[in-house]
This record gives sequence, C-alpha cells and structure tokens, in this order.
Amino acid sequence: MYRNHTCGEIRMENIGQEILLAGWVQRVRNLGGMTFIDLRDRYGLTQLVVDDHSSDEVKNIAATLGREFVLQTRGVVRERSSKNSKIPTGDVELQITELNVLNSSATPPFTIQDDTDGGDELRMKYRYLDLRRETVRRNLELRAKMAHVVRNYLDSNSFIETETPVLIKSTPEGARDFVVPSRMNPNQFYALPQSPQLFKQLLMVAGFDRYYQIVKCFRDEDLRADRQPEFTQIDCEMSYVHQEDVLNMFEGLTKNIFKEIKGIDIVDFPRMTFADAFEKYGNDKPDLRFGMMIHELTDLVKGKEFKLFDDAEYIGGICATGCSEYTRKQLDALTEFIKKPQIGGTGLVYARVNSDGSVKSSVDKFYAPEELQLWAGRLEAQPGDLLLILSGGKEKTLPVISSLRLEMGRQCGLMDKENFKPLWVVDFPLLEWNEETQRFFAMHHPFTSPKPQDIDLLDIDPGKVRANAYDLVINGVEIGGGSVRIFDSELQAKMFKILGFTKEAAEDQFGFLMNAFKFGAPPHAGIAFGFDRLVSMFAGLDSIRDVIAFPKNNSGRDVMNDSPSPIAQAQLDELYLKLVRAE
Repeated sequence: MYRNHTCGEIRMENIGQEILLAGWVQRVRNLGGMTFIDLRDRYGLTQLVVDDHSSDEVKNIAATLGREFVLQTRGVVRERSSKNSKIPTGDVELQITELNVLNSSATPPFTIQDDTDGGDELRMKYRYLDLRRETVRRNLELRAKMAHVVRNYLDSNSFIETETPVLIKSTPEGARDFVVPSRMNPNQFYALPQSPQLFKQLLMVAGFDRYYQIVKCFRDEDLRADRQPEFTQIDCEMSYVHQEDVLNMFEGLTKNIFKEIKGIDIVDFPRMTFADAFEKYGNDKPDLRFGMMIHELTDLVKGKEFKLFDDAEYIGGICATGCSEYTRKQLDALTEFIKKPQIGGTGLVYARVNSDGSVKSSVDKFYAPEELQLWAGRLEAQPGDLLLILSGGKEKTLPVISSLRLEMGRQCGLMDKENFKPLWVVDFPLLEWNEETQRFFAMHHPFTSPKPQDIDLLDIDPGKVRANAYDLVINGVEIGGGSVRIFDSELQAKMFKILGFTKEAAEDQFGFLMNAFKFGAPPHAGIAFGFDRLVSMFAGLDSIRDVIAFPKNNSGRDVMNDSPSPIAQAQLDELYLKLVRAE
C-alpha cells in the first residue's frame, strides 16, 4: 500500500507507531544537521524529520526535494519539541526511516498555500494546482456536504430525484440559449437547458408528485461575480400545492441547511411584497441585515423653488446612523459613486443632524429650519445622523437610492457575513412591458400563474396583474425563486396571446406541454435554488467561482483548457456549418 494513514490524522496517541504516509511536499526547510519536510494531502499536513538517525539514502533523497514532489514515506511518530498549535497534527512529527519519490514536480507557477501569490487568472489557468490549496478545497468539501444535506431533506419528504435531458428544444423567451448542432439532423439544433422547467412540469403530469434534481443549467449571458455560463440549481416541483405549501417546504429546507452546516437556528422568514420591497429598499432583493429604509419626501420638499426637487417626480432618502461627521470629501465621493454609469444617479442632497438636534443641509437657503426638521422626522433621524436624498423619476431613482443604501451599509460595517437575514419576496408583477419591442414579457416565465383575484385584469390591464411567484432572498442575494404554474390549457393559451405568441408559434414551441395538459394536469408549483450562490454565501465569499471546481473567467472562457476554441474544418463539414467572419 502507499499509505496507512493520512497527513491530517496523526495525533499524540500515535507516538511510537510506524506510519506510512503519501502526499505532496508543501515546503522543505534544511537546517544543516536536520531537514524538515511538510507533507500535505487532502486531509491535512504532517511534519517529517530527517536527522542523524536517518540513513544516508534518506538524507540524499531529501536533499533533492522540491515543492509539490509526490512522496511516500515510512517513519516513527514522535512528539515535536516545538509544537505548532495552528494545525491539528502540530504536536507530533514523523521521524523518517524510508523515503521514496513517486513523482517529481516542476516549480509551481504560484505558491500553493492560503496566502498564495497567484493572481486570479494565473490560478484559473492552473486550476488543478489551485484546488490543492486548503481554502479552495474546503469550499468544495462544503459544497459536497451541502448537496448531501439537501438530498437527505428532500428524500425524507418524498421527493424523487430524476434526471432530465441536457439536449432539448430551443425556446426564444428568457436568456440566450447555448445551441448544439445535430450531425444526424442537418441544419437543426439542440439547446442546452436554461432550466428543466418544462420537463419538471411534465413529471407532475406524469404523477411523480414531488421531483428534485441538483442539475447543471446553461445561459449564454454576460457574466458577473455571481454568474457563470454553466451553473447548478436545486430544482424542485410539487403537485397539489398552493404557494404557502411551497414556501413552508423550502423554508424547512433552508432552516435544515443552516442547522446542519452552520449550527444556526433560523427562526424568522418574513414575507414582503414586491411593491413594498421596491418602495422601502429600492429593489426586489432587500438586505435586512441593517435598517436604513427608504422614505419618500416628495410631499415635504416640493414647491420651495429648489428646481432639482420641484422638477422631480419622486424624492426619497435614507438615514445613515452616526454619519453626520462625514467630511465634504467623503460626501463628494458618495456623489461620484451614484454617478457611475452602472448606477445612473445625477446628484445628491445631504443634511446633517447635529448633536443639539438642529439640521444643517446642503440646500439650506431653500428650506427653513422647521422644514428640515420635518425631513429628519420622516427619515426617523437622531442627533449624529446623516440624511442622503435623491430625486428623479421614481422607477429610476429608487434603484439608485438602493445602491447608495448598500454602499453606506458597506462603509458602516453593517454587512456581517455571519448574520443571515432571509425573507420571501412575493406578489411579483406577472408581466413587464418592453418599450423597444412594444410588447409584454413574462417576468418569471410564461407558465407562471397569475394570482386568482387578478385573472380578470388580464383582459383589462395586464400590466397590473400580480404573479403567484416568490423569491427567497438572504442578505440581499436572490437564493431561489419559483412560482405556482398555470395548469389550465385555456389560461395558458391566453398567457401566450398576451406575450405575443401566435397560435402556431405557441404550438411550435410548447405544443408538447400543452398536449400533455389535455390528459389531466394536476395543480403544481415549484422552485429552484441557485446552489452555487448558496454555497458561496455559506463560505463567506462574494464570487461563486471558488465554490466551482473548474469555473470560467469573467469572459466566459476556461483559461485552463483554452475553450471555447476553433474546431477542425472536417467537424464543421459534418455539422453542415459554415464559419462567418466576426465584424
């Protein structure tokens, strides 16, 4: 055998035992009469010692070692004279009696340790080396453990894990598909699934009742820290349920994950409507770890000959607790922050609440002291607080205030990554209007059911119809989302018509689902969790890349294997494809 113990399990109780280990050389320290070798495997690190008791052969081999050499060693466990409390094996070391080099190694392009000197792109190019680092490996171990917890919970609640196809039909709604040409069907294409949506609904028609899958999904969209072209979902569907049944079931799943992984009891999952979330937080994924809610000031500030406010449809603000001492330089920096193109703000008005309760504003000449007091009262400000106020069109201004609120939360240290505040956001709009195409699009997807009390509005004012849809949000991150599905063929046909599908187009794209509904579709609903996002949150990371074994970079490329890449002309010919030169 290569080993009878791992590098992470040797303890004081092993003293005097002969141990066989194998692993990689973390580092070598030659102190003249003694050589210390840190040997690492997936389980930990053990210090090896070559000294006067070692044979000349062992000494000679030890003198040739470099970082990341693969070794097998035999030796006797002894107590360390200089203990290392930072590692579990730090009380002992292995006095080597036999040493074999199983494989040598080129000098690694970066140091394989927690505080590595490798940049992101370099580590992605040599990802197989980056995965040897303990911090990265722990993330993947966490991912595996969380998947195990998820499966145990869903299995215990009668869900059936079922695989769905990866080569499917392309649909034009939603994000862009990755498409796959078919050699056996010339000039025809499969798509990689953006989600298993249609198939999980078909499984409900088939009577599976409760389905789940931890599944790869694919979207050809621009990337961010929390997005990859291929990602993993916890995908679920249930029959004979209302919205509340789904929320309760997956609230239970979320509580179970926190308990099993973090040892935390999460009690409260408040419900908030989409409308309230937008009014109070400026977005549909509120971060509840801190207050600083948005309050409208329009009625208090208009009509005072301050043009910026008088010309605005909406004026709103937040109160930054304890920030009245912000300098002009800091306030100017906040103004520059909101003017960034990705945020889209124009200007910032501020007011300080002094220690004596008086209010000093950047627009004092337009407002009397008692009027400024009304601002402070509306924003629930106390002495020492800072009021930050923005104006403009409501639909554009609220998201800008939201970005400012989050920035102030960061600056004030209010975003503790170990403080978890989940909530359900419900009652989303069913449809959203696109000015460019002059048509409605489904905010969730075309199979989302409208709230029963709003169905009549489909014929009168579709834009006011609320969806039976829900998102699970934790700390300002959308972790999961789903909806009650339409299971009535007539209502589904009406939905397709509102979305601009002709009868023929709806039949071409979704006919197989509509045909299935003719054979008795049960009421059903579902949800999908972003598994990568969930794991990165539990790992305390801002990016999902370090919880994915082999991620793509910000350009959607795998720099390790250099893909995507050209393919041979013979392959193109087999697929009946002709290359077109990019502009």
